Amino acid sequence: MHSKSKKRAAAIGVPKIGKKESEARSNFVRGRFKEDIAKITADFTSSIDIDKRLADFDITGSIAHLYALRKADIVGEKEKKAIEKFLLKIKNDIKTGIFKFDKRYEDIHMNIEKRLIELAPVSGPKLHTARSRNDQVSIDFRLYVKNEIKKVARILLDLRFELVSIAKCRTGTIIPGYTHLQHAQPVSLAHHILAYYEMFTRDFERLKNCYGAADVLTLGSGALAGVDFEIDRRLEAKMLGFAKISRNSMDSVSDRDFALEFNFTLSMIAMHLSRFCEELIIWNSEEFGFIELKDEFTTGSSIMPQKKNPDVLELIRGKTGGVISNLLSLFIMMKALPLAYNRDMQEDKKPVMESADTVYNSLLIFKEIIKTVNFSAKNILSKLEDDFIYATDIATYLVKRRIPFRKSHEIAGQIINYAKENKKTLSKLKVEEYKKICDVIESDIFDVFNPLTSVNSKKSYGGTALNRVEAVINDYEEEIKRDEKFLERLK
Repeated sequence: MHSKSKKRAAAIGVPKIGKKESEARSNFVRGRFKEDIAKITADFTSSIDIDKRLADFDITGSIAHLYALRKADIVGEKEKKAIEKFLLKIKNDIKTGIFKFDKRYEDIHMNIEKRLIELAPVSGPKLHTARSRNDQVSIDFRLYVKNEIKKVARILLDLRFELVSIAKCRTGTIIPGYTHLQHAQPVSLAHHILAYYEMFTRDFERLKNCYGAADVLTLGSGALAGVDFEIDRRLEAKMLGFAKISRNSMDSVSDRDFALEFNFTLSMIAMHLSRFCEELIIWNSEEFGFIELKDEFTTGSSIMPQKKNPDVLELIRGKTGGVISNLLSLFIMMKALPLAYNRDMQEDKKPVMESADTVYNSLLIFKEIIKTVNFSAKNILSKLEDDFIYATDIATYLVKRRIPFRKSHEIAGQIINYAKENKKTLSKLKVEEYKKICDVIESDIFDVFNPLTSVNSKKSYGGTALNRVEAVINDYEEEIKRDEKFLERLK
């Protein structure tokens, strides 16, 4: 620093890193710099608290790179064996808690390299030949994302299996279907539950696409321009389990599309979970009473002894906001970044890791909740006693008697108004009262007021008719088998 800069730093309390503390820069990047960085700079730029979770992936990537260096004759056979042995020792030391992370070395890559050089002072420094921290962090992050996709996909598939299992047992249970939270039409409970199966199946497909986006080897791209040695990138890809090799080194080190796609999919899963949680919360209320939650997934009140609150469902619903915020954080971070790598991108891992943890844990506990939910058939059936829910069925009855639907809709509305004005239910009106409004109505109108009849009349493909629901459940079971095989191939 110039004398004025030193005085200014001292005045604002910015300590300078001492000789011992400057070891990180001395060992790795000191060459360009004459002065040591301030401690406040070291603390601010450190990412070790976040990216130490990449340790296993960093070592796995380094071993693959080591084998490519050996093939290129950059390291000898004895050196390769020694470096690999020490990398595995470092991996074990991290796993057992012996390894001491040091913020002075910024990130997981430098922490591991620093320790490797301590163990192998002569051969250790050769490992970073033909790579940059830019392609190193990219490959570590991709390995992490691929692993997280497999974890989330596994628990998501388990949840889909549970939903199908519930549906198979509840096909004949009829509930009021809602739009705008108003009684709409009767539907099979299985049909309602399986709507969420469809959402989570789309999410699973998105995870498969995310995996493909992340499944590209970027190691060998260097800082941005490629590397100066004949590194066998196909060997690295095979060792690390990547299906493709990147084709443009500048794009390779600056691409975070795979992270954005993963976080988008996590946001979709969280959003779908929040919708399901909201319905279960409503169904669990005294006003509905459709379900009862197990005690282990609820809490009590500190002042009201009668309360049994659906706190876990509310927390899953609430955590969705954080997951979506992390997606926005990634988008904003990447917005308008020029090629190639920029230090802004150090902030890419935290939002992905937080969202992956949140969604995985939410899926894990939600799966346990949904498979233990107790449905109250009695309370559900009581809600079907409001026979205004069959208004559309009345309109359909009239259409079958050659009255155009728009006219039938109008007549059904007149019937409802008449019943309400006379404080009667539709099923308690007399045939004569119906005929005053529309003379084509006969005594068979009362067949309409049956939940099973109403449900089974919705026989279009994808409808709630019980035979349609049962048929589609068979399709779902085949889908689950196919997706199970997909996950098996990823192991």
